[in-house]
Amino acid sequence: MDETYPVCAFNEGGTGPVLSHAEEIDGLRAEHPFVRSTYGNGFWVFTDAALIRDALQHPDIFSSSVVTVHDPDPPYKWIPEMLDPPEHTAWRQLLAPHFAPRAMERLEDRVRERCVELIGEIAGAGHCDFLRDFAWRYPTTIFMELMGLPLDGLEQFLAWEHQILHPAVGDDPERTGAFEAMMAVMGYFSELMEEKRRDPTDDLLSAAMEWRIDGLPIPHEDLLSWCLLMFMAGLDTVSIQLSYAFWHLATHPDDRLRIASDPSVIPAAVEEFLRQFAFVAPARKVMEDTDFHGCPLHKGDMVFTPLCGATRDPAVFEDGGTVRFDREVNNHIAFGAGPHRCLGSHLARRELRVALEEWHRVIPTYRLTPGVDVTEHGGGLYGIDRLELSWDV
Repeated sequence: MDETYPVCAFNEGGTGPVLSHAEEIDGLRAEHPFVRSTYGNGFWVFTDAALIRDALQHPDIFSSSVVTVHDPDPPYKWIPEMLDPPEHTAWRQLLAPHFAPRAMERLEDRVRERCVELIGEIAGAGHCDFLRDFAWRYPTTIFMELMGLPLDGLEQFLAWEHQILHPAVGDDPERTGAFEAMMAVMGYFSELMEEKRRDPTDDLLSAAMEWRIDGLPIPHEDLLSWCLLMFMAGLDTVSIQLSYAFWHLATHPDDRLRIASDPSVIPAAVEEFLRQFAFVAPARKVMEDTDFHGCPLHKGDMVFTPLCGATRDPAVFEDGGTVRFDREVNNHIAFGAGPHRCLGSHLARRELRVALEEWHRVIPTYRLTPGVDVTEHGGGLYGIDRLELSWDV
């Protein structure tokens, strides 16, 4: 058992320059495949691909019943994210057909239509707040249609999303506003579920009203928990990935020119952006004493497994801190690994590909707006806080 691991005050949250979190984890990996952070109540940080991938594939040791390293016994349960097998497996079997590749193919025309519509609204202005004007609105509409939600509620959905996921620094230190918004979201879904039971349509929420686990209807409270998770995951993840990709392209004109002049490179670019900017940072709770790759874990320990630690590991990806569209092998785990691998990966890839195609068809040249800082936030999901872009019209 290795007792010579580094100890530091690593904090998974905070705000800093873009990719500062990934570069910090790169630095920790150069020292050791795992470190012990003394921040808060203390937790382990896995820094390299082997440990992170293996941990995510062993839910018997690393439980998903937590979402942050600082809350080992949360009073809430987001379904199915915070479930372990076999409960998680049952939910996965219900959801998988709705997110299968063929099901996502049927959304292609609508995804492209919505993307073109949004770009058309901002192209003539010569500038935009990329997150607020495009990246948040684009996947939110697709999610609402997939779930069967009325689109006249888009602005309210965006308001709830920002209150829960994107409060301004210092605005909601006790998370009171976020909690109120979560309650409002669940109240909204509770009413809508009653409507879907009376008058079902061809959408995911209507289908959920008929789901059974072990032959029994799913309790209303569990369906509400699932709706809340779908709301948070469905509205934020593609937005984050888009912001990192467009930040990179706005600051790397050669890569931007290549995408604009040769759209055939876009699928490879999507995979490389996913790898380079893997932003999900799951927490896990240790369920038994064990020596894990030399790490002396004890039951109840909290473990931080940032996916960027795996996707930028030079032992797996040569020159892992650099974007290379011509990377021949790109077996990244930006969508996770093991039983909790992201079900929405096929839709996410489609939305990312279409956005890169349509944006560069209309706005092939753009830049960061001078004088506007670009920073990122930390936590369970890293992401850019604000991205102002400008172009000539």
